[in-house]
Amino acid sequence: MKSIATACAACAALSAFEAGAEDYATKVWLNPGLQSYHLNRSNDYREDNIGFGAEFVVAPDHGLLAGNYINSNNERSQYAGYHWRALHWRPYGVNLSAGPVFSMINGYSNMRDGGWFPAVMPALSAEYGLYGANITFIPNSKNGSAVAFQLKLLIW
Repeated sequence: MKSIATACAACAALSAFEAGAEDYATKVWLNPGLQSYHLNRSNDYREDNIGFGAEFVVAPDHGLLAGNYINSNNERSQYAGYHWRALHWRPYGVNLSAGPVFSMINGYSNMRDGGWFPAVMPALSAEYGLYGANITFIPNSKNGSAVAFQLKLLIW
């Protein structure tokens, strides 16, 4: 896990340098977990996935993520990842960015006995002043996919 986080940080730092990040101040967002909506409504999944997370946007195109939450199976999960925020819009003063999140997640007993596993998912971020939100589609062919919604607060 340590080597994955180091690799994500190195990629983001290198890419940020190439993208002219010397003019960009890193932003730090905090979140209280997420809300999820499971497309397979026949299972009794937890959808109030409370926890604590942080997002470090080191350049307009690059973000690092880490945190924990109570997952849909009522188990504690941790995550670390990299968000490539490749697409950008600014309608009505709202900063929108979209791109894939490459992450490592643990804590699901039905996935690798609760151990770490990789996940790639599309994400959309909306940010306005001190407030923001992330919307993510979580594909899962085994247990059914979900849509996650996360509020966040800019602290730095």
